[in-house]
Amino acid sequence: MIKFEDNKAIYEQMADRLCDEIIAGTYKADDRIPSVREYAVMLQVNTNTAVKAYELLAREEIIYNRRGLGYFVSPGARKQIMTVRRKVFLTRTLPSLFREMNLLGITMEEIEEEWTKLQRQ
Repeated sequence: MIKFEDNKAIYEQMADRLCDEIIAGTYKADDRIPSVREYAVMLQVNTNTAVKAYELLAREEIIYNRRGLGYFVSPGARKQIMTVRRKVFLTRTLPSLFREMNLLGITMEEIEEEWTKLQRQ
């Protein structure tokens, strides 16, 4: 079971999780993903919530449905997800991070040092 945050709808968090799995290579282009019911059981949520997550991803063309066979990862889904997430990171997350660094007096050298430590782990 995953821990859901309060600041975002559960179905959106489920969609994000599936996108994370696509980025990580758990599911590749044209791979079958768990059925709506399987995913709902896996994450311990209502099936209707999982349906909404899958519908969202289908609208965004991240996944597609083969009638009677289930849902599959769309070709190019990983690249599409990465493009969108990189844009969000660069336009929203990074400016916020830089503001916080500035307020706390954290230098780029300190960040680089921490980054190097993380790479060694």
